[in-house]
Formats: sequence, structure tokens, C-alpha cells
Amino acid sequence: MGFRMGIVGLPNVGKSTLFNALTKTAAAQAANFPFCTIEPNVGEVAVPDQRLDKLAAIAGSKQIIPTRITFVDIAGLVKGASKGEGLGNQFLANIREVDAIAHVLRCFEDGDVTHVEGRVDPIEDAETIETELMIADLESVERRLANIARKLKGGDKEAAAQEKLLKAAQAVLEAGKPARTVKVDEEDQKAWNMLQLLTAKPVLFVCNVEEDKAATGNSQSERVAKMATEQGAGHVVISAKIEEEISQLPVDEAAMFLEEMGLHEAGLDRLIRAGYSLLGLDTYFTVGPKEARAWTIHKGTLAPQAAGVIHGDFERGFIRAETVAYEDYITYKGESGAREAGKFRVEGKSYEVKDGDVLHFLFNA
Repeated sequence: MGFRMGIVGLPNVGKSTLFNALTKTAAAQAANFPFCTIEPNVGEVAVPDQRLDKLAAIAGSKQIIPTRITFVDIAGLVKGASKGEGLGNQFLANIREVDAIAHVLRCFEDGDVTHVEGRVDPIEDAETIETELMIADLESVERRLANIARKLKGGDKEAAAQEKLLKAAQAVLEAGKPARTVKVDEEDQKAWNMLQLLTAKPVLFVCNVEEDKAATGNSQSERVAKMATEQGAGHVVISAKIEEEISQLPVDEAAMFLEEMGLHEAGLDRLIRAGYSLLGLDTYFTVGPKEARAWTIHKGTLAPQAAGVIHGDFERGFIRAETVAYEDYITYKGESGAREAGKFRVEGKSYEVKDGDVLHFLFNA
């Protein structure tokens, strides 16, 4: 299981440039005019994880298969999008299909790149997008409430449960707050997710700064960081131009370039790590002579469900999981060494898989 992250923002903030860099393609046209992205571009990239390379080296794996992340470059939204302005509601529909939103904010000055509002203010940009999404959500909530009115009169329990969630969403939206601020009980979480409210999705603010500020950020990105903290959202500082440049370089040259810029890692690494944290995701590994492979799960996933990520039969016929923690696998040079050191474990159906676990599942076919 990977995840889908939608890249949104006003026109000319660097969305398509970032998308090109992330996917190492020129599929999204990065042009200096609004609405150059007419259809959502979708790109799938490998998630970089140095742990996988180290595991493969110890096991002598012939193939390395990382987990993957899908980025969706969604055309620039403008004020009035919820009413059909600019390219309208079709792009709001695209946002419903992603797991999280990477909201790119322009935090750089450049007279050669026109801002759709004629100024550079990432906070106002964020509020513009959020407002449009909240308006769209409120209209959706009101429409659904009207649709279930007849069922409520008939005493439909499912409709009553839905009404409770819709009313909670309506209250915060009318107060000018996003739906993600609603406190949802665990037993209602599935029904809440099915509402597919735009502002219920986790948000990661991506501060697009000048090349010479990629390592430190600037005053604008500091403002965004404060806003993200207040909202309980994530944030990351990136120079889309740098990411585009290094995406075209060989690995060794890219590393040298990053070092010259005072950066320890590519923005892609930071963006994915921030996305994983935002969505509460972990990675476990399967390792052997044939291949070393990474798998993505939600934090707290139990062993049978983790096995099901590989194949449904693994979950249905689950017997047990044999596991070694990543650090132990590295320290003791593989499964045999970990076993001799007493670090090899056999876990049952109630085992909660940990990030970095190296797992082997036994199951009945």
C-alpha cells in the first residue's frame, strides 16, 4: 500500500515544477501562465529508504523493490473555484480522490513569474484555497442533509448516524474552520471517511523558497510554519527549482550538488517522510536472496492485516509472523545472526507490526 498525495495551490506557485522533479518527467507543463495544467497529471515514484539497500546487501538480494507513492498534480485553483471560476469544480473532484493534500505555497519573490493575485503572501494564498474547499464542503454537507431528510422522518438509524456527522461538519464549516477540526469517535471514523470532505484530508504545506534559502527557509516560510503548527498540519521547505535540477542528475552528482547547496537530502525525501508522518504510515520489509521489498502500512496494523498487504490469502490463512527488528537485522548481519543472539521472534495474530520490522509470514493456502 502506497498513498496518493494531491499537489494543489494557486497558479504559478511551483506546483508543476515540483511535480516534474518528483516524478522525473516533463509530463506536467511548467509554464508561466495560469491553468497550464489542464488534466491532473499522475506520477508514481519509488519511496527512497536507505534501510532497504542495507538489508539487501546483507541478504544478497538480487532485486530491490521499494514501496511507491503517487503524486497527482492538480490544476491551479483560484478564488471562486467552488462556483466554477477558473477551471471549476472538476478539480475539486480530483482532490476527493487523494489521501492527503500537499499545498504548495509561493514563498519566493520573482518579478519574472506572475502571481495570480499580484502579490506574494503564502498565508493569504493558503486561506484562499482553504476557503474554496470549505465552501465546496459546506454545499456538499447541506445537499446530503437534504437528501436524508425523508429517511430521518422514517426513523432510519443509519441516516441518523450520518446526520450526526454531517451536522458536526456543518457547524465547524459555518464557523470558518476546516472539517478536519471535527473530533470524530473511533467507531464513526469509517463513516466519516466515506463523506469524502475536502477539508477533512490531512494537509502538508510545502513552502517553495528561493534556491539559496532551501537549507534555511526564509521569513515567509517561517510564517507558514507557525500557521501549520496552529492548525496541526505538517510543513516542509523545498526549492522546486533545486529539486528539478537534481532530478536530472546522476546519483553521485546529485549528492555533490546537494552538499554544495548545504542540503543533507533531497526535498523528495523530506516531503515523503512528512507525508508518512501526516498519514500515520509505517514501513516493514520482506528480505531474501530473490528480493528485498518494502511495504507500507498504517501505524498500529496487526500482523494478519500487514500480511494482507502482500496478498489476501496471507491474511485469510495467517498462522504466525517471524520477525527481526531492523536494527537487530543490521547489527547481527541477518536472520541467522539475530536468531543466535535471541533477537528472532515469533508473533501471533495480535502482534502490532513496528516500523522497520523484517517479516516472514507463515499461512495456510
